[in-house]
Amino acid sequence: MDRLGVSPCEDLAERYQALLEVAHAISAQRDLDQLFRDLAHRLPRVVQVNFVDLSLHDPIKKAMRLHTIQANVPADLVGGHEVAIEDCPAGLVWQEQQPLLVPKLTEERRWPKVIGHMREDGTESFCFVPLTTARGQLGAMGFMSLHQEAYSDADIEFLQQVAQPVAVAVENALAFQQIAELKDKLAKEKLYLEEELRLEHGFDDMIGDSDALRNVLKQVEVVAPTDSTVLVQGETGTGKELIARAIHRLSSRGERTFVKLNCAAIPTGLLESELFGHERGAFTGAISQKAGRFELADKGTIFLDEVGEIPLELQSKLLRVLQEQEFERLGSTKTLRVDVRFIAATNRDLKALVEAKQFRSDLYYRLNVFPVTVPPLHERREDIPILVRYFTQRYAARMKKNIQTVPAKTLDVLSRYAWPGNIRELENLVERSVILTNGTDLQVPIGELRTANHRTASMTTTLEDAERAQILRALRDAKWVIGGPGGAAAQLGLKRTTLQSKMQKLGITRSSGLDHASS
Repeated sequence: MDRLGVSPCEDLAERYQALLEVAHAISAQRDLDQLFRDLAHRLPRVVQVNFVDLSLHDPIKKAMRLHTIQANVPADLVGGHEVAIEDCPAGLVWQEQQPLLVPKLTEERRWPKVIGHMREDGTESFCFVPLTTARGQLGAMGFMSLHQEAYSDADIEFLQQVAQPVAVAVENALAFQQIAELKDKLAKEKLYLEEELRLEHGFDDMIGDSDALRNVLKQVEVVAPTDSTVLVQGETGTGKELIARAIHRLSSRGERTFVKLNCAAIPTGLLESELFGHERGAFTGAISQKAGRFELADKGTIFLDEVGEIPLELQSKLLRVLQEQEFERLGSTKTLRVDVRFIAATNRDLKALVEAKQFRSDLYYRLNVFPVTVPPLHERREDIPILVRYFTQRYAARMKKNIQTVPAKTLDVLSRYAWPGNIRELENLVERSVILTNGTDLQVPIGELRTANHRTASMTTTLEDAERAQILRALRDAKWVIGGPGGAAAQLGLKRTTLQSKMQKLGITRSSGLDHASS
């Protein structure tokens, strides 16, 4: 039977020469789709074929992905659809690693759906050979003909030799594609992080002139040039991230990436992957390799907010990165080394968490190299008028409103408010006030603040009074013995040092206790 006008008995040397040309043509191809097209165009030179089928095994979905191309026709790929391994001839070849020959399609009863598609295209016979390299089993390659009994045993033997360079080319193209996708993903992540870095952060964002703020900024200037770990402490909304950015900006790493992660915002099961990255297939849903935040921060700074929320089982791995600057991605045994400046922040009492065995003591001491405590807003009240004017100008410009002044009475009320939400609460209030303002004077809903302030003060007073009464009661029962098995601390379930600290804070002395009892 003729193959494109060439006798099947053509000289074997000529056939192998054509095979070498095909192998050379596809060896440098890096685009998988274009590789398939090249094969469909060139393979008819060495074997009788009307359609070429390349089926690659997908280990994630546990299926075969079929690509069928009409030979010698420069058209788009047909298919690319997924088929269960047991539902297609390519799956059988991939599993058994043996060639498959079907000389007459009309007599084949297996794989009815795939055979039906072949018959629609006019296929009368086909053969499949495995695509395998030294590294693994990739899939299978099929040759389909419009004639019955188109392939002999000699053809099968020859096609197995054809499949060898094709398998290598497919493996290379897949590897190149994976690398390209990974580089593109990392480039996008880097672009996002670098864009954040371009924003103006540093002392320009630290608004205020109070002694409390000045002391913090002096600490930042001292520690920034070093590479030491910094623990930024403070209540929610005090601006801990701004302090971290200022440290980074004033350091020798200021031109490199600043990577941040809020540990409380990431589900516990995903936090390890976010920090250290993962390999493809490391867990359900890990369809590709991912770089973690520590990799992205290499040569730069990583900022972990709410570090007190990191679960105990992950703290040992974090400690290793801080001490050794090395780690493994999730699902990998390869050790990666990084050069990272570490800044952590928390609004929780880490020392108390250590005492409660909810936080590793060795990690706490490693984090607490240089603690910086950001003062709450009620401890820097002289900065409140400056902040109010700053936020007013900012949001008025954004909303295109002509707000020129903030009434003195308004500033006085704002300066006396407790601000449990700190600067974040103040900023949100000013934004809402700008929205409500119609004239040139800022209109602040003062009534809301007075109600909230009274409720907060009352609650604080009530709690302190209750705690004071409970401690005094325990002290009297223990005859003012603080420590020991029968002491007041044991009755209250506290450590002796903790009780003494509370007594000092509440102003409890033996004389005050006697006065309280007599009254």
